[in-house]
Amino acid sequence: MSHSLPPARALVIGEALIDIVDREGVESEHVGGSPLNVAVGLSRLGIETTFATEFADDERGRLIADHVERSHVAVEQTAAPTRTSTARARIAADGSATYDFDLTWEFARPPHADGFDIVHVGSVGALRPPGADRVLALVEALPRDVLVSFDPNVRPALLPPASETREFVHRYAARADVVKLSDEDAEWLYPDDPESAAARLLEQGASIVVVTRGGQGSTLSTSAGEFRVPPHTVDVVDTIGAGDSYMSGLVAALAQRIGVDRVVAGRIDLDELDGVGRVAALAAGITVSRAGAAPPTTAELDAVAPQSA
Repeated sequence: MSHSLPPARALVIGEALIDIVDREGVESEHVGGSPLNVAVGLSRLGIETTFATEFADDERGRLIADHVERSHVAVEQTAAPTRTSTARARIAADGSATYDFDLTWEFARPPHADGFDIVHVGSVGALRPPGADRVLALVEALPRDVLVSFDPNVRPALLPPASETREFVHRYAARADVVKLSDEDAEWLYPDDPESAAARLLEQGASIVVVTRGGQGSTLSTSAGEFRVPPHTVDVVDTIGAGDSYMSGLVAALAQRIGVDRVVAGRIDLDELDGVGRVAALAAGITVSRAGAAPPTTAELDAVAPQSA
């Protein structure tokens, strides 16, 4: 990936938690949370990253602190919870995961967003009250020259009804330069017509909308048209963190290949966006080829990028 453009600074906002993974009855614990994975992924790809989140000063919280510190992510605590949130993930034979959550999200002390070129929000942190209202207010107040990316990463058990959540999603989309959602997100948000999800979000104001479809690849849409990006084919160990690695790969590639200024101005052609999408697919492919949410480094991407992106 090119680093000739000015370096970008990113602020990622959202939940941090511990994934308790049940694989054939054997449990193990891993640091997780969609926004945390995006923060780590951006930092590993050379984006200076601050993560605004909340976790307790307990054993699991210290695992989170150590994990993000190893990836050189700065942490800004937005609340003082009494225990660290968890998600119990059960891994099926095909590597897919289902989740049960024990999670709180307050966002009582929003961070200052001054000095950041990129702000990413997503998942429970962007959509679950009471914290989501404060996150949305921060996003809507951002200067227009800040690149905003948003991933709803829907977790129905933790969210208000789809109709209410959809209103939140549309308000984020109105300010977002990039929105990524999975085909499952689209089906939950738009049960009447999930295939219209990208068009609806573009209508709300998003500049780039990505719909990921697992092993079927992804579709990138703009006002100028849409195109499909094939998946990076690998042997799947599990799918934990795949979408988050796609998101961090996408945002890093936009910043490093095209530049934040051009992205927020909408000056991107479809050929450039195709290259960015292939980087994102490659990042996701590397992640699903190994256990847990382990986004790739720049060196890992570069090792296979000449043949793939």
